[in-house]
Amino acid sequence: MTYELLTALGVFAFVASITPGPNNLMLMASGANFGYLRTIPHMAGVVVGFMVMLFLVGLGLIRIFDTIPASYIVLKVVSVVYLVYLAWRIATAAAPEEASREGGKPFTFLQALLFQWVNPKAWTIGLTAITVYAPTRSLAAILILMIVFSTVTIPSISIWTLLGQQLRSLLTSKLRLRVFNGVMAALLIASLYPALMPE
Repeated sequence: MTYELLTALGVFAFVASITPGPNNLMLMASGANFGYLRTIPHMAGVVVGFMVMLFLVGLGLIRIFDTIPASYIVLKVVSVVYLVYLAWRIATAAAPEEASREGGKPFTFLQALLFQWVNPKAWTIGLTAITVYAPTRSLAAILILMIVFSTVTIPSISIWTLLGQQLRSLLTSKLRLRVFNGVMAALLIASLYPALMPE
């Protein structure tokens, strides 16, 4: 991979990782509701899950979508249904103290890892990255993609989680927390817009 292509990949990975999307919005909500430390497994699951997706898609999973176009529709339906469910969970989340008493907890590592497979933004980024920056789909090119994305994704999602945690001091009343969670749920639903648009 040339220096120019590597630079372009770095810019693409940064923009893709730092901009709002289901992962970042959910991490921000988790940071606000549970704090940074309790959200670390969620963050780790996002990074590892996306790396696994890049690896498998690059090594051949992308051919399924080329061979069976209807699989895109199935993926969209599953993604939309699950994200609507997650938005409802965020909108109805209790205050941190009440959530602890009621058994509320942030995403686990495994939940966040598996979520990448129904995250429309993750699929869009992964398929674009493989198609544009690793068209040969060689193991070396895929590993470079994974290294670049993991390097920029970790600080990007940390920023969103820390931002959520910083907002905790403003969300001390139930009303403010409910409004915040409602806004985050609405933004999560809005993040589905690209997935719902016809190709």
